[in-house]
Amino acid sequence: MTAPLDLDLDVEAGNWTKADIDAIENAVRAALDGAVRDGALWEEDAAPADGTPDQGDGASLLSIAPVVEVGVRLSDDASVRILNRDYRGKDSPTNVLSFAALESADDTAAFMMSSDMPLMLGDIVIARETCEREAVEQNKTLINHLVHLTVHGTLHLVGYDHMVDDEAEEMEELERQILAALGIDDPYEPIEDQDIETGQ
Repeated sequence: MTAPLDLDLDVEAGNWTKADIDAIENAVRAALDGAVRDGALWEEDAAPADGTPDQGDGASLLSIAPVVEVGVRLSDDASVRILNRDYRGKDSPTNVLSFAALESADDTAAFMMSSDMPLMLGDIVIARETCEREAVEQNKTLINHLVHLTVHGTLHLVGYDHMVDDEAEEMEELERQILAALGIDDPYEPIEDQDIETGQ
């Protein structure tokens, strides 16, 4: 089970609704719960969440931390384009950016040295216009697309990546499981061809 979540959600720019915000908050929680079940941020030397020594195999830092902190900034293409340019060298907007606080084993070890402190995972930034455009292009509801991108971004914060095929497959499968539990179809299913005039 995931430790209590301290979610710092900030609407910076864009036409975000309460329904969007609620769905994004739920997606962060669902992603962290899924990551715990999958063994993310597992430490062999960590004390189990319930303190019982017989579990002996360690625990996820996500379950033993007193609080898990995540920042989410809801923004627009203009702001995300600047971040994408400055941090990734790509001068264009993108749907979601993740900035992980735990970038190495040293960062994890530092948390283990002071495990009474909140576990700061990092920040996610989502661009409204890009998400809207992609949802239309992919024939998805905006809410479902936002939930998927939030889950994807949150998993990046806890160490999942998709730079190589094996890692991509593992991450995508976990995303599918988390989204299915939320009642959302597989986001990686091929988009069925539609007649542009009829939309069918």
